[in-house]
Amino acid sequence: MRTVLICVAACVLVILAGCATTEQAAQKGEIRQYVDADNGRWLIHDMNRPAPAVVKPGFESTQDVAGKAPSDAVVLFDGTGLSEWTDTKGGKSKWIMGDGYMECVKGSGYIQSRREFGSCQLHVEFATPSRVQGSSQGRGNSGVFLMGQYEVQVLDSYNNRTYADGQCSALYGRAVPLVNSSREPGEWQSYDIIFHRPVFKGDKVVKKATFTVFHNGVLVHDHVLLTGGTGWKGPHAISDYVPHEDTGPISLQDHGNPVRYRNIWVRELAD
Repeated sequence: MRTVLICVAACVLVILAGCATTEQAAQKGEIRQYVDADNGRWLIHDMNRPAPAVVKPGFESTQDVAGKAPSDAVVLFDGTGLSEWTDTKGGKSKWIMGDGYMECVKGSGYIQSRREFGSCQLHVEFATPSRVQGSSQGRGNSGVFLMGQYEVQVLDSYNNRTYADGQCSALYGRAVPLVNSSREPGEWQSYDIIFHRPVFKGDKVVKKATFTVFHNGVLVHDHVLLTGGTGWKGPHAISDYVPHEDTGPISLQDHGNPVRYRNIWVRELAD
């Protein structure tokens, strides 16, 4: 009886903590993880999980999204060249330059900053393709990674149904945005991200990362505690925290779609 009570108590603690739980699927050994949210219990990447409400950003034109870098910022991309960027092996990136922007082309791989950062304020502007092709995760897919590890999803989420924890501005697989403030395909959009890095002691995370995110000037994550990693581990599973260094690159994802980026700058913050 004592063993049963201990097991029950452990399950209750997991539910109260809001952490993902894991089950082994009956077929093909598929791992299925669940998360307990305010509106129910959902699979990771659950198509039935309610999507956030749609709101229209307040900007009247796509030029209004431009956030000029403050004087203390590290400018990573100002539209004039890729000198601050490499591929994941430190070599020359295959991303191409356009008129004031850089663009991912199929097979180009991830691009990452030469400089590394920990806790920071990050400004990024992006545009998904104006010509709509594909659906769900196959439409304007990319991502902004802090420390090369933790993803804020980039996706064409304008009239495009997908799983709520993978739509535009989601902390991929971990946190659904408060609202969907996406602009139309082809229009410039912005992220302003306040990120505080995780802290590790040996193999253990002793302080989890937090995110505050504005999408097109609209608050979509309000000091959200990141409960684990954001790496895709299957249709219904997500990675956990893995110990890493105190700094890492800003990384942009090649997901096979021609997504454009411009005006990227960083302000380093104290932990």
